[in-house]
Amino acid sequence: MKTAILFPGQGAQTAGMGYDVFNQFPSATSIYQAADKALGFSISSLCFNGPQEQLNLTANTQPALLVTSAALSTVLFEHVSLDVQCVAGHSLGQYTALWFAGALDLPTAVQMVRLRGQVMQSATPEGVGAMAAIMGIDSEVIEEVCCLAAGSQVLSAANFNGPGQTVISGNREAVERAVNLAKEKGARKSILLPVSAPFHCPLMQPAADKMAEALGVATVSDMKHCVICNVTARPIPNEPSAIRDALVQQVTAPVQWEKSIKSMADTGVELFVEIGPGNVLTNLAKRISPDIKRFSISNLGDIKNFIAFLSDEI
Repeated sequence: MKTAILFPGQGAQTAGMGYDVFNQFPSATSIYQAADKALGFSISSLCFNGPQEQLNLTANTQPALLVTSAALSTVLFEHVSLDVQCVAGHSLGQYTALWFAGALDLPTAVQMVRLRGQVMQSATPEGVGAMAAIMGIDSEVIEEVCCLAAGSQVLSAANFNGPGQTVISGNREAVERAVNLAKEKGARKSILLPVSAPFHCPLMQPAADKMAEALGVATVSDMKHCVICNVTARPIPNEPSAIRDALVQQVTAPVQWEKSIKSMADTGVELFVEIGPGNVLTNLAKRISPDIKRFSISNLGDIKNFIAFLSDEI
């Protein structure tokens, strides 16, 4: 069965994630231990024990999600064989996808996303930026809303997540104007999000510059799987410079997730498998490409259920 692997982004984290595979599988234990060593502190303890407030800090969330997704996928592929056509990750999940594809080793991946969280958090002073979810109006209307509400400030779409579900990002005052204007334009729901910075918009340029510097000296290898780019919704060319460029561009550019799912579906993918905490990407895939089978794997129980699912499909 032709399969696409999906890795989640920020927001899916929860204390306790990954502990069941860490506790039972030496390969998963090694993944967490390698991440702890690379970061110089116990990200594993934060994953397993929290506190949730510390886990929710962007600089902690990003490596925590990457290492948990990596541990789950390592255990999964010890027990199943899948015909992987392509891989994609939402926002920081693109780093996990590139680790899975062999472009980044685990120490490099966790160090890069730890830095990514730090520089994205510090790119704007606290309170300057904001993000909002707009639901029930299409992308063309979102673009119009952003243009009208921006004024002299920064405001743009940050995530095109699925049909009628877009996240916007920019200066707080502009985002607040857009929330009100979207309601006037017929949005079903329009709310500010509890985030600490305005991700995926031009206000993140200082973070993009710092990531370009760090990635410029990071070891990047050839990919053994096709990885779909967040920015273009097309495969990232299999060369280190293109991989680096894709990771830098995604800091300020919107995540084209709906187009990414459609791009994978167009390759003949028959199954989407989301690996990591939560099932947000599985639910979005259901809305975007409802005819394609899907499965989310957040824990050891899900791995066992997936093995049973595959047996039924044969």
